[in-house]
Amino acid sequence: MELTTVWFVAIAFFWVGYFALEGFDFGVGMLLPVLAKDDTERRVMINTIGPVWDGNEVWLLVAGGATFAAFPHWYATLFSGFYLPLLLILVALIARGVAFEYRHKRHDAQWQSRWDTAITFGSLVPAVLWGIAFANLVAGVPIDADKEFTGGLLTLLNPFGLLGGLVTLSLFVTHGATFIALKTAGDIRVRARDLAWRSGLVAIVLTVFFLTWLQARTGSPASAAVFAVAALLLVVGVRSAYVGREGVSFAGTFGAIALAVTGMFVALFPDVMPSTTDVAFSLTTTNAAATDYSLTIMTWAAAIFTPLVLGYQAWTYWVFRQRIGTHHIPTVELAAK
Repeated sequence: MELTTVWFVAIAFFWVGYFALEGFDFGVGMLLPVLAKDDTERRVMINTIGPVWDGNEVWLLVAGGATFAAFPHWYATLFSGFYLPLLLILVALIARGVAFEYRHKRHDAQWQSRWDTAITFGSLVPAVLWGIAFANLVAGVPIDADKEFTGGLLTLLNPFGLLGGLVTLSLFVTHGATFIALKTAGDIRVRARDLAWRSGLVAIVLTVFFLTWLQARTGSPASAAVFAVAALLLVVGVRSAYVGREGVSFAGTFGAIALAVTGMFVALFPDVMPSTTDVAFSLTTTNAAATDYSLTIMTWAAAIFTPLVLGYQAWTYWVFRQRIGTHHIPTVELAAK
């Protein structure tokens, strides 16, 4: 296998991991004002993702770094053309990360409420914008002969792109609800399980419509098979939430997101950024790649360090695998607003 193909697969793997893992903690953040009835329940929800949210974001850093090193032309065109959405995502992620760290610094209701709002919107904005960005990435954008993006913000806000944003939003909300149901005890667990199958019905409709549209535009037989399994897993996950099988439900939404993203990369290959101006101007794994020497060095480094990082993250999830309930949260008297 060519090293360019190896690194396309590796980058796809990093994005799959990012969406499947960060997806549920985005969902938890968005559901903070929906499921929690008081500060204790909000702290329960935050604690479900407290040990893992920053580790989940590492997948984004690795995906971006690998793209920069392995496919510099792809990185340059993508980050210049999608500059504003990616900047908004970055600002939202920074605000969200700061909110997780600062929320508990003062026992004041107004202080914590403001940081809770930052967590919610810091989860909502990326959840929508990642869908818009990836929908446009796979469907294609205007690129000229110099590998330059020639569109603007409104180019990305097309019906297909906006549908992609709604799909990731609904999937992450459902994924977050199944995670909360799996990780909590008591009333919040019941409410999360009920919300999971209700939001899941919306996610099924939007996802199936989006994947069908994507398949019709740029899919292959291989991507069609992957999309079909992704849709089936989503149905299984939502159905399992309805009957109270929380582990199967979370596995279903996890697998659905992972395979949907996998199918998008299958449909994209061998392009990395199709051009709607002229197919000859498309960025591919060949014309956007770094030198063979760079890819060889990267491959050796990835072979050594990737298993270590995966092992550490798996260990983190194992250590913090237990359910959390309100009885685990110490009582704190908050100052009034």
